[in-house]
Amino acid sequence: MAQKILIDLEKFRSLPGKSSDESPPEGLYGPSVGAQGLKSIRELAVFQFTCRRCTDAPCIEVCPADALEKNEEDIITRSTNLCISCKSCVVICPFGTMMTDFFDYHRDEENYYDVMDKKELDQFIRNSPEGAVQLVDMEEDPEQHIFKLNDHILVRERMWKTDNL
Repeated sequence: MAQKILIDLEKFRSLPGKSSDESPPEGLYGPSVGAQGLKSIRELAVFQFTCRRCTDAPCIEVCPADALEKNEEDIITRSTNLCISCKSCVVICPFGTMMTDFFDYHRDEENYYDVMDKKELDQFIRNSPEGAVQLVDMEEDPEQHIFKLNDHILVRERMWKTDNL
């Protein structure tokens, strides 16, 4: 079994308050770069597993730049190329799903790590909160709140489930 990267979203959320010019380290995975702009693993995981997929999606409605939309699986996606970082979606989300640091307009490029590069992955693990990112020999385990984001990445999160999911 090949090792996978396990990212614990709860440990990222428990970071002590940081000033607005500091942001947590972000892992990037090649396919997260596309037509919708650069996506961090954490952003993809939050929209995939944490978002409650509101039927009326107030975050989409309030966005003045039309940067948010639902994909064919009802998962919110954000066009980083359109997003103006106004954080209206953060304010209106009734469940607090949106994390304000996703929307920092100018980010410290030194905080981004390509997790498919061994050296950068090691730096990402070291610079993340203790135990938030680790290499594991395991598969998805919903009973332990561990879900597959892709073939290389697992995410620990208390996934919101409805009858539709």
